[in-house]
Amino acid sequence: MIGKHEIFPQRFSLRLCAFARGFTLLEVLIAIFMFALVASAIFTAYTGTFRIIDESESRADICEMAGIALERISEDLESAYIANVEHTPGSDKANPAMVMLVGEKKELMGRSYGTLRFLSLAHLTFSEEEPVAKPTEIVYYVTARDGEGLLELYRSDTLLSHERPDAESGGLLLCEGLSSIGFTYYDSEGEAHETWDSGEGESKGKLPSRVSISMEFADSTNPDTPYKFMTGVEIPMGG
Repeated sequence: MIGKHEIFPQRFSLRLCAFARGFTLLEVLIAIFMFALVASAIFTAYTGTFRIIDESESRADICEMAGIALERISEDLESAYIANVEHTPGSDKANPAMVMLVGEKKELMGRSYGTLRFLSLAHLTFSEEEPVAKPTEIVYYVTARDGEGLLELYRSDTLLSHERPDAESGGLLLCEGLSSIGFTYYDSEGEAHETWDSGEGESKGKLPSRVSISMEFADSTNPDTPYKFMTGVEIPMGG
């Protein structure tokens, strides 16, 4: 009869022999396959997380940019006014007649957009000695961004006492990545107009009572559904 002290060493020695022989090709392939599955799952989870983070950051940047642009346009329009150009401080006969408010609708690279030019007291200054409320001509215009088919919105701010730049030039970049920007003008009766000209026609000598502003920003992940932002502003001197 064999005792327990003789059985256990025999089993242990058999296991050592099996380990010494190594793994079979099938076992190695199975291990590699399982490792590939785990690595693929981890990689997919990480890339998905990073993609969501990038999309969230891009969306936040667009929202911030749109908010700043809409707030700036609204504040400028709230200070829009009609002035007698001949009595405007700093003006002279050599200076061409200033525009009260002209809103046009144009198209660039198949994209519709609006431009806006008006007199305002919302002059931006970076000097503590210079008063903020100064008559100025503010222009909002659009240019195409190279190679991407998107639009850039610029804001030009020129004091009436200074020489004005050429049409749709100068100024500072306000926002980029636009699919479109539009303005809708409402008269004193509440009727909507796609364009406005305070220099001629039925709106001559008048400012719109309200202006609606809409902006669309391209979504890189889904071009068919751009980000849309809208706001409206009442013009105290309008109507």
